[in-house]
Amino acid sequence: MTTPLSVLDLSPVPSGSGVADALRNTLDLARHVEEFGYHRYWLAEHHFAPGVASSATAVLIGAVAGATRRIRVGSGAVQVGHQTALSVAEAFGTLDALYPGRIDLGLGRSGQRRTEASAGERPSPPARVVDGLLIPRAFSFGRIFASPRFRVYGRLLHQPGAEPPDFADQVDELFALLRGAYVSADGIDAHAVPGEGADLQVWILGSSAGQSARVAGALGLPFGANYHVSPATVLEAVSAYRDAFRPGVLDRPYVSVSADVVVAPTDEEARELASPYGLWVRGIRSGAGAIPFPTPAEAAAHVWADEDRDLVADRLDTQFTGAPETVAARLRVLRDATGADELLITTITHGHADRVRSYELLAKEWAAHPG
Repeated sequence: MTTPLSVLDLSPVPSGSGVADALRNTLDLARHVEEFGYHRYWLAEHHFAPGVASSATAVLIGAVAGATRRIRVGSGAVQVGHQTALSVAEAFGTLDALYPGRIDLGLGRSGQRRTEASAGERPSPPARVVDGLLIPRAFSFGRIFASPRFRVYGRLLHQPGAEPPDFADQVDELFALLRGAYVSADGIDAHAVPGEGADLQVWILGSSAGQSARVAGALGLPFGANYHVSPATVLEAVSAYRDAFRPGVLDRPYVSVSADVVVAPTDEEARELASPYGLWVRGIRSGAGAIPFPTPAEAAAHVWADEDRDLVADRLDTQFTGAPETVAARLRVLRDATGADELLITTITHGHADRVRSYELLAKEWAAHPG
């Protein structure tokens, strides 16, 4: 049986372009990948990023679902630290009412993770190869999350004086609202309309062996592990989820693993299309946010400092670029090393046509040689 391929889209803004173009590109890409045979189409939630247009994720999910017919559409992931359980239930309940049986609700820890990172992180082991898969040295987010810029962002994302609730408690509250079983501590019931009874496929996404993986396992939910965001910790995240798994929504563990991918007819062309990726990641890792995605010429003109190269090394080393057979072979290694049931592909190029072609070439190769 062929391992399903799915799509994670950030609705990237190419340099020299704007948000409206990025959103039109997202709708066009969704229509194409549905025809290419991809299983689901997820939108990532990012804020304060000039190069990413997917901030209002639920709104964009509705637009994508309306532009397609069959493909599942969802969030990868809703940052629940910035929202209440009720607001999430109502938004995704509305989407399910409009597009029944097609909506995924991916949940992620955002505010809590920033708090933990700024408090300090454990030392990272050196880079290693496990079953053919590169596991690089971990990047430390602590300095970024502790910066004054992120404190300002936190104030804008939360109501004054609000603190993100415990993730497990918020997930429990969300499920109670979706099931119509919410009762307050003093015995008062409340009902999410829309939301109650919604036919959503709920996921939890995570980048480490922390609370996200444990909650997903304890509730018997599917789990999305982020090789493309945090390749150093993907194996421990998947292992923690499986160790914690108890039958619940699912009878057995189900894991999706993400990967950054650029495919072109030749390895050389793919490397050229992917060449701006390091400069784009540098913007994120420096704390300024994702910049509009550069052209290869703009990327080639950038003068790199050694410190900047260190910022992006793990992401560059774990990006899968090349001809279809080259990338498919590396994705099979990722699948086998992590035991993934599904692969979540995220591709960014400056030219929209190049991005569409990348997904098409990969889908054809994957179907022809599932491995």
